[in-house]
Amino acid sequence: MNVVILQPSYIPWRGYFDQIRQANLFIFYDDIQYDKHGWRNRNQIKTAQGKQWITIPVHSKGVTNGIPIKDVRIDWSKPWAKKHLNTLTYAYAKTPFIRSFRPWLEAVYNRRDEFLADFIIDTTVELAGKLGITGTKFIRSSEIKNIEGQKTDRLIQILQHVGAQKYISGPSARDYIQQEKFDDAGITLEFMEYDYPEYPQLHPPYDPFVTILDLLFMVGDDVLPYFVNQKRYPSGH
Repeated sequence: MNVVILQPSYIPWRGYFDQIRQANLFIFYDDIQYDKHGWRNRNQIKTAQGKQWITIPVHSKGVTNGIPIKDVRIDWSKPWAKKHLNTLTYAYAKTPFIRSFRPWLEAVYNRRDEFLADFIIDTTVELAGKLGITGTKFIRSSEIKNIEGQKTDRLIQILQHVGAQKYISGPSARDYIQQEKFDDAGITLEFMEYDYPEYPQLHPPYDPFVTILDLLFMVGDDVLPYFVNQKRYPSGH
């Protein structure tokens, strides 16, 4: 069984969804420390003026003191949902498929989740379905009990708990992951190498590192051909 463990993110980029596509089981790593300036509550879109951040405001209490992702609360005192909907609609008004996704976008931004993780995880699962990724099971790491340790040790305990034979990691983990511990546990370790074909974008220059919505609005449901150049390498490559 191929397993991926990633922190939940707000409308992630194509590579995130390709890891979902490669996995039999995808685990949202929601019980580790929230990273205040990461991708949990924000992402980038393309506009005529260049890339632009869209950010979900969260309550700051506890965020700087090691609060886990699953406990971060959305700040609904700000009208961010309406703003994000309007920003996306305006930025992508001239894309071929924005109208097809408008009802879904409205449903997303009509949600009123208390916790950030609920909003971004549910949205990610829905987007995976729209991308035609249907063979992956999803769980949250917080659902797995009695997991201890830190970093690589904790990952391996989770992987052993779910019966993983292979762990597919993002390439940046090469800098810190301890391969020998995977060898000792009998779990194959592979790293993604993101190499995707370009797709048409409204505003040059081309930039692949924006939210998946950019791709969906441009090409519609026929997105899987834009994943075909993706590569994975064994950890010893």
